[in-house]
Amino acid sequence: MNVLDPENSLLLVIDVQEKLVNALDKNIIIKRVYNLVKSARLLSIPIVVTEQYPKGLGSTVADISKEFPQDTPIFEKTAFNALSEAGMIDKLKSYNKKQIVLCGIETHICVHQTAAALLREGFEVYVVKDACASRNKYEFKQGIELMQQNGAKISCVEIVLFEWLQTAKNPNFKEIQALIK
Repeated sequence: MNVLDPENSLLLVIDVQEKLVNALDKNIIIKRVYNLVKSARLLSIPIVVTEQYPKGLGSTVADISKEFPQDTPIFEKTAFNALSEAGMIDKLKSYNKKQIVLCGIETHICVHQTAAALLREGFEVYVVKDACASRNKYEFKQGIELMQQNGAKISCVEIVLFEWLQTAKNPNFKEIQALIK
């Protein structure tokens, strides 16, 4: 069984934007994505972000984007598969990380199509189920099931955080543990 290795991980945040979040249980999705982003930053795990048509859907939610390291690449996109955007696959490969941790909106569209493309490119894909969302529960469930059938590993925020930490002796343990309430 594989577990996440913080030295070999990258967090890919898909389209956690104002207008998309407003159609969901926004406090839950924002908190869970925030926990992933803040933990990745504390542990020096690279973060890459996409925004679907930000002119119409807004930017990444401010509560989350405030935690992005200054050099975080943000890809504006119109394709549902983020890897279809110019420069995206090259950027991901430039980090030389094998494990891609995915979270975002909408599970059955952009997260699913991006996961499928990452798997085709040979990455290990970890979908953080409780940090993903769709407007419709049925479509969310189908998106998760399809990603799992395609070979993505389905995880949750706490599993990801504790796999990244590896030990209670990690210097960031208390700060990251405090995020989980």
